[in-house]
Amino acid sequence: MIKCTRRSALIGSSTTAFSLLAPKQVIAAVESRDSASIAAAETARILRRDLVPGPVVVGSVSLLQRGDQYFVRVRDTDGGEGMALCNPNLMNGAWPIFLTRVAPFFKGKDLRNLEEIQNDLYVWQLNYKWQGLAFWCVHAWMEFAALDLLGKRAGKSVSELLGGPVRSDTGIYYASSNRGNSPEAEIAHLQKLADRAEAKALKFRLGARMRYDDASTARDVALIPLVRRHFGDDMVLYADANSSYDVPLAIRIGRMLEDHGYGFYEEPVKFDHYEELAYVSRKLKVPMAFGEQEVSMRRFRWLIENDIVQIVQPDLLFNGGLIRALRVARMAAAKGIECVPHMSGSGLGSLYVMHFAGACPNTTDYQEYKGKEKVPHEIVGTGKPLSVVDGRVAIPSGPGLGVAFDPDYLRTAVEMTLPAAALDGE
Repeated sequence: MIKCTRRSALIGSSTTAFSLLAPKQVIAAVESRDSASIAAAETARILRRDLVPGPVVVGSVSLLQRGDQYFVRVRDTDGGEGMALCNPNLMNGAWPIFLTRVAPFFKGKDLRNLEEIQNDLYVWQLNYKWQGLAFWCVHAWMEFAALDLLGKRAGKSVSELLGGPVRSDTGIYYASSNRGNSPEAEIAHLQKLADRAEAKALKFRLGARMRYDDASTARDVALIPLVRRHFGDDMVLYADANSSYDVPLAIRIGRMLEDHGYGFYEEPVKFDHYEELAYVSRKLKVPMAFGEQEVSMRRFRWLIENDIVQIVQPDLLFNGGLIRALRVARMAAAKGIECVPHMSGSGLGSLYVMHFAGACPNTTDYQEYKGKEKVPHEIVGTGKPLSVVDGRVAIPSGPGLGVAFDPDYLRTAVEMTLPAAALDGE
């Protein structure tokens, strides 16, 4: 693991947010070498447009639905096609945003300029006023489909288009979604997860999600040492509190995780309580992991500049896609910090994580893996779906996302539309 140093000059016990610093501290932070290198990393180009013969002009963007599943399809004016599967639980509520605030903007544009298009999209129709998880999720699915098309045109994988490949495969960790069960029951569940494909890393949940009570705390205190004893020192273990704790309990639990050699401690306090996160981070040695809910590049930059986190975790959907996540990773690399993306639910999220790992030098050897998908597909060149073998997943090397969906399955998908009045804009 990359060694991280902690700078405490900008981390006070109560007022740590950048906007609350004294004027001289603000000036020093802005003018520091760290800040300059992080700023350069944030704005450097990600997409290897030189690999793509062009132009690749968008002819149409469609949202397809089959049952509870959604696909973004983008076609260019020469008949090329890119496709991305969406997380159904998220697109089910966000699809009108996609059809009104994202899809129309891409028509007629050359996808080789994807980064510039994304920058312009942010201000088109005042989209910056809509920023948040819903907007950035649909932004991400549009990007995935666009990258799939670009990769097919170039004969390159998405990870190659984004600066890779830096690795051909990666280890995975399984994450338990349980809360409220007994420590013994959770051990049994974690063992089943580990046995699926000889996983070498696991993550489980603490607290009661955004809160805690006596019962959840008793479970946490019992579970942390029990998991370590059961799996031994060779298993990499992570713990996710999902914003459950106040500062005193976050520190108490964190010290238990330190004592038992846990790999990281995720989101111990409320995800938007930055002062509390900074204080807890300063008090603990266990690597602090954070970023699942974050949608602001500026706040990611502040967290990195001020050594608040040792594992930065942009969600590939919530934060807007692979390009934005890799910008976060590059900022983190400028400070010697690792980036391990968060991945939300189904919709081939693990496929997108694999391409991130293939393009990101400063990630760990363990990426989150959710398991089987409902939608029939195969990884190009394998004849098999995305799968784990001996605790590892091969990063798809076929053109684009490297995935092919069952044509019979897609044949009955229908295109979603909105009334014309809803598409007029502002």
